[in-house]
Amino acid sequence: MRLAGNWTIASRPPSVHDIENQLRTNKQLKKITFDAAGIDGWDSSLIAFLRNVLKLGETAGIAVLTDGLPHGVQRLVRLAAAVPERTGARKDSMPEPLLARIGAQAVNFSLGTRDMLAFIGDAFCAFCKFLTGAARFQRSDFLSSIQSCGIESLPIVSLISLLVGLILAFVGAVQLRMFGAQIYVADLVGIAMVRVMGAIMTGIIMTGRMGAAFAAELGTMQVNEEIDALETMGISPMEFLVLPRMLALTLMMPLLCLYADLMGILGGMIVGVGMLDLNVHEYFNQTRGAVTLTFMWIGLFHSIVFGVLVALAGCLRGMQCGRSASAVGNATTSAVVTGIVSIIVATAIITVICDVLGI
Repeated sequence: MRLAGNWTIASRPPSVHDIENQLRTNKQLKKITFDAAGIDGWDSSLIAFLRNVLKLGETAGIAVLTDGLPHGVQRLVRLAAAVPERTGARKDSMPEPLLARIGAQAVNFSLGTRDMLAFIGDAFCAFCKFLTGAARFQRSDFLSSIQSCGIESLPIVSLISLLVGLILAFVGAVQLRMFGAQIYVADLVGIAMVRVMGAIMTGIIMTGRMGAAFAAELGTMQVNEEIDALETMGISPMEFLVLPRMLALTLMMPLLCLYADLMGILGGMIVGVGMLDLNVHEYFNQTRGAVTLTFMWIGLFHSIVFGVLVALAGCLRGMQCGRSASAVGNATTSAVVTGIVSIIVATAIITVICDVLGI
């Protein structure tokens, strides 16, 4: 058994399930030896892994030789085996102190922030290599992501955007009807959809659709050790897996945003024409007079930022996924939550900046 890399708790060491399956299927196996020349660093997680291997070998009647391990590891393994587990021992559950919980949350937050910044830096480097033509990825993956992010997302974007336009028109009509200003429903819906609501709704839809899909795809590849295989072959997962997905979603988001704007305005027109006694011509003219190119560029800028954030959130959680089925589900959930929160925070920041700049 060849051991290599960092065997620490932070690096998520592998489980012994694969070894157990091999012992169960390979009945001719007589002994297990270790080659630890490639180990860069280790802690107690390596000792726990070796103890589990020793237990499996003892159960299966297979000799486990530790001669190939570092001397420090051998001593700790012998020490762990020399102290038998107490029979009848009982673990008393103690409530964790408040300060300990706060400290653990702070440490987890700092580690998560560090990993996120490192991932963003790696993604930026991969994008720079793409601009110089040095990035390596499959064109078919990029085109497949374009299709998933683009044409296949139109039905759900159409439905949600149309309903949002209807809702905005209904809410505005309740107040505007009191002053006989029903025509300004066109202004309300047009400005809201083009400036921010179209981009926000598209971003949230793509978070639930593509952000979760990216996390599930990469998480499953992590479980199947496909990403480890790419790294072994010298292929960067950031270029081969993350970059095409990020480019595809970033390119498709502005187009989907424009489409969502049109569908939202159509929803407002349905309410205006069907319930407020407006005609299509005057509703169209009122919308054209209210919506400016500045509003449209602001909305498109929102959509580009949202596309990058959603793609990064989905790929980040997928690359951080553990090696179990439940870990894939947790990564998918975390990707959706991270994407939605980042969209809301980015919207608030961009809105404040636009207000300060007077646009």
